[in-house]
Amino acid sequence: MKHNKVGSVMTTDVVRAEYGTPFKEVARLLAAHRISGLPVVDEDDKVIGVISETDLIARQAATPDPYAPRRRFTFPGLTRGSRRQAAKANARTAGRLMTEPPVTAHADDTIVEAARTMAQHQVERLPVLDEEDQLVGIVTRRDLLQVFLRPDKEIRDEVIEEVLVSTLWLAPRGIDVCVVEGVVTLTGHMERKSETEIALSMTRRIDGVVGVVDKLTYRLDDAHLPTPEQALHGVADDWLRRL
Repeated sequence: MKHNKVGSVMTTDVVRAEYGTPFKEVARLLAAHRISGLPVVDEDDKVIGVISETDLIARQAATPDPYAPRRRFTFPGLTRGSRRQAAKANARTAGRLMTEPPVTAHADDTIVEAARTMAQHQVERLPVLDEEDQLVGIVTRRDLLQVFLRPDKEIRDEVIEEVLVSTLWLAPRGIDVCVVEGVVTLTGHMERKSETEIALSMTRRIDGVVGVVDKLTYRLDDAHLPTPEQALHGVADDWLRRL
């Protein structure tokens, strides 16, 4: 299957800072471009860190409150997190303010891979790198959501061509494929249970699919047959082993 790549949805005109960019300039860039974060690059245009609004707020949060009661005992810098926050609070340049190492993606990563990276690291944007690890774009959560704007007809065509015809070697009209608002309904009769599992699994992986409704039936339950008899031919072999 051909998943959409990060490079197809990323923004190529990237607002960036360098290690020595002053704090005030970073704040100005964020405000002027109405963005909540930006990458920090070195002289080779390689990403060395990222800055978010949260990093700037750390400085504001560390400003002493003249009306707050003074603490009698303080233990600054006891933890790694507190030391990092203290450094951000006193930062005067992007290099001291940034979070490192940066979480990034590559232009040829799939949208699914980028979404998993965002979820795993709980970030809202990813600097995008080329084959030489140089900055070529940036992708946000909103960019990744574009995949769900795919027309139903485009999704239906991919299910038929990539799943039914190319993988399962079925006639284009052998199985009815209906797509409404990204929800795919597969209806029809197949020879083996394993074929229905492959069809459902591959369909769920297609970009823009919101859900899959299973209305497939089968003649033979081959779940417990010896592997040589169970396996399908061609590309389907690999998919069957993954299920």
